[in-house]
Amino acid sequence: MTDEAGRRRDDERRRRILELARERADAEGWGAVTTRHLATAIGYTQPVLYRHFPGGKAEIMLAVALEGFAELTRRCRAAVAGRRGRPAIETAARAYLDFAREHPAVYEAMFEQVIGARFASADTPQVLREGFETLAAVLGDDGETTTEVFWAALHGMSELERAGRMRAEHRDARVAELAARFG
Repeated sequence: MTDEAGRRRDDERRRRILELARERADAEGWGAVTTRHLATAIGYTQPVLYRHFPGGKAEIMLAVALEGFAELTRRCRAAVAGRRGRPAIETAARAYLDFAREHPAVYEAMFEQVIGARFASADTPQVLREGFETLAAVLGDDGETTTEVFWAALHGMSELERAGRMRAEHRDARVAELAARFG
């Protein structure tokens, strides 16, 4: 087998481990995701899994979270697609909230689990910076505080929606109110 074929095989195995972790977390929560379960599910031993993810479950959650940030950033950018002002803020907010609702386990890995990624520091992963910069661009924010407050509002809304603490039929009004305050 060539080195290239070996790399492709390893990449595919790594991708499969992440997919299985995501599926299991979506179905049963992150507590049900174990290296033993994942190794069995892909048909390999735990040492093979640890070869791909030496940090075990924590490293797997970090990888899922970073992929989630990349996906969330893509969705927000696509939603905005040239819009400015309040329409851009509203579409970005909807994209954010939709992502959180559609991918609860990924969102949990991104924001609630201890994943070892630092925010707002010199060693913040680039994919996190890009997500933040996307929200800042939507707001036209040259600083950081306004974007942090906007992000916090979106996070709070997503968590309250997920917990059933907000009326679903009022989401559009909440998004419009958010856009009015930040637009």
